[in-house]
Amino acid sequence: MRQPPHAINNVVRGQPLRLVHNNYAIHINTVACGARISAFRRATFVMISRVSEAEVVIVVPCYNEAKRLPVEQFREFLCHSPLHFVFVDDGSHDNTIEVLEKLRAGFQDRIAIIHQPANQGKAEAVRRGVAAALEQGAGYVGYWDADLATPLAAIPQFMSIFYDRPNLDMVFGSRVKLLGREVHRRAVRHYLGRVFATVVSSILRLPIYDTQCGAKIFRVRANTAELFAEPFQTRWVFDVEILARYIRQLGSADRAAQRIYEFPLDAWEDIAGSKVKPTDFLTAFRDVARIYWKYMRSA
Repeated sequence: MRQPPHAINNVVRGQPLRLVHNNYAIHINTVACGARISAFRRATFVMISRVSEAEVVIVVPCYNEAKRLPVEQFREFLCHSPLHFVFVDDGSHDNTIEVLEKLRAGFQDRIAIIHQPANQGKAEAVRRGVAAALEQGAGYVGYWDADLATPLAAIPQFMSIFYDRPNLDMVFGSRVKLLGREVHRRAVRHYLGRVFATVVSSILRLPIYDTQCGAKIFRVRANTAELFAEPFQTRWVFDVEILARYIRQLGSADRAAQRIYEFPLDAWEDIAGSKVKPTDFLTAFRDVARIYWKYMRSA
């Protein structure tokens, strides 16, 4: 007899818990989650995965995030979902690596940590993490900002879109401030971002609203690894370079547009301590010109 949704019976601390309802399954580590299990029924969301689906691996680049990494939010999410994470410590000078090791305790089979001795930038950290995820045989791979400006609750929303639309290769978060949504950005970043997005959209010939939101998931196809095979030309606007590579792969921006979905986020918060400064936008425009010259000039 199938267990009813969210039923928790015969919990043995130290044994993995598997809940099944119809064709869905949830796996919980009872050691790491401890008392959180009793609150499982009251969770505001439950990340469920189809038993037949391959693993979802999320890459989290980290640089001096010891005081900003919301450890408890990650642990809570891990207790309610079957996802795997790859954290990339990008040459941090604080004790980020120690914080990550503590987070990993109890989730050794779900969290991998890559330590880069020297800081190489977010682009290379993401590239290294994605390569590791693909080596694990991920069916879906994504990357997420360490400060959780985009809540982890958006991940199951992204995945539901993939399940409903098998033609999609990518689902990107989009920071659109609409009534009923909690999207909070500083005014200067919002307006600079709109100018930047307009320029990028024109250069790529792709009607994309938000290229720089740090919440993206890719369905792994035969050509996915190629998008991350070579080092990126830029440390920050590599998202634009991924799109340029993808457009070149498919042969046209129109084909790419049919396979990318922008999801208007329910919530996004401009977290204090961001590494991005307004002056970085000047560098970003220069990098976009380099991307155009390499990938789009002859398209």
